[in-house]
Amino acid sequence: MIDDLDLGFDEQERGEKGRHRRGAVLRRQGKSGGGRGKTVFALLMAFVLLGGIGGGAYVGFDRIRNYLVTPDYDGPGTGEALVEVKTGESLTDIGNTLYDAGVVKSTKAFIEAADANPLSKNIQVGRYKVRKEMKAADAITLMLDPKSRVVNGVTIPEGTITLNVYQILSKQTKIPVKEFQAAAKDPVKLGVPAFWFTRGDGKKGPKSLEGFLYPSTYEIPPKATAEQILSLMVDQFLAVTKQLDFVDRAKNDRKISPYEALITASIAEAESVNAVDLPKVSRVIYNRIYAGKIGCNCLGIDSGINYYLRLQGKDPKDSDDLLQSEINDLKNPYNTHNVAGLPPTPISNPGEAALKGALEPPPGDWIFFMTVDQKGTMGYGSNDADFLKLKRQMCDNKVLSGENCRF
Repeated sequence: MIDDLDLGFDEQERGEKGRHRRGAVLRRQGKSGGGRGKTVFALLMAFVLLGGIGGGAYVGFDRIRNYLVTPDYDGPGTGEALVEVKTGESLTDIGNTLYDAGVVKSTKAFIEAADANPLSKNIQVGRYKVRKEMKAADAITLMLDPKSRVVNGVTIPEGTITLNVYQILSKQTKIPVKEFQAAAKDPVKLGVPAFWFTRGDGKKGPKSLEGFLYPSTYEIPPKATAEQILSLMVDQFLAVTKQLDFVDRAKNDRKISPYEALITASIAEAESVNAVDLPKVSRVIYNRIYAGKIGCNCLGIDSGINYYLRLQGKDPKDSDDLLQSEINDLKNPYNTHNVAGLPPTPISNPGEAALKGALEPPPGDWIFFMTVDQKGTMGYGSNDADFLKLKRQMCDNKVLSGENCRF
């Protein structure tokens, strides 16, 4: 199918590089094998050998130094990551986990930082909330801080709609869903600044909490109320958007209101299977709504229809199963097939990658996207020829079949 988009056309891979699989049990016992000393010795020898070559020696020495120095981030990190230390894991295992999660630049950097910090042996089994792209020594310090451990954690995945968020929270806390729904009626009271609901496109909609419940892992305080839990999530949303400078960049770079950029991020989150597509989907949305690439300035997404079905307590449908009466229902406020512009509210709670994608869409004149294989890979196009080419690819990969593949 056409990935919920009806158009009228009826991190560099992380792999094994940087992973360090030498046993770390000896390191915990203080037997590091002299890795740091060998590095210094190698650098000294390289300097001596290159010293007699002349001016070009400095270039060679710099290259060798860059090769031998352990890759490590410089800063305190950004964003958020959740990692788990399991029973029986060595420092190498922990370092590999942090590397795979994008926390440290290399496992070796983590091991060397652990060698330099005798308290590293006190890292406990459990889940930790850390930051991405951290200096390895800072990552160890953070993991030794009891406040970073997630004891009573509940995870809200990216793209979860508010109704499902309430169900997840209710299951974890035993607080009835109705209490979360009641608390959500006043987003401003929960901490959402009133200016967030200002739009530049002239549309007016309800003050919905949708989009402001930041997806993450939260430690729920004992005896917390529904209001307190939702406020905790709103606070995290505000912290992340402040870090991204979301409000000013939406206004200055995208020339739209922050709320419109948030709606765009929520749609991209709902439509994309893979994170790599989030910025490109945002570009398609901007091209269709603001750039005049489509005559009616209609978005034409079926995910909006399904969002409305969910709000009514109904199950979502595949695009092929939606009735024309549902697609063209003008009583549906989330109808984007016949109504120009963005929907009245976000349709999901987007994560950091989707928020960044809405701020930093790549250049392109695409006006549609399609899911072209079973893995969720997306293709993009700008004209009828692109549409037919991608549709054939969908048929070849059995995403489409039957009459849809008769050209």
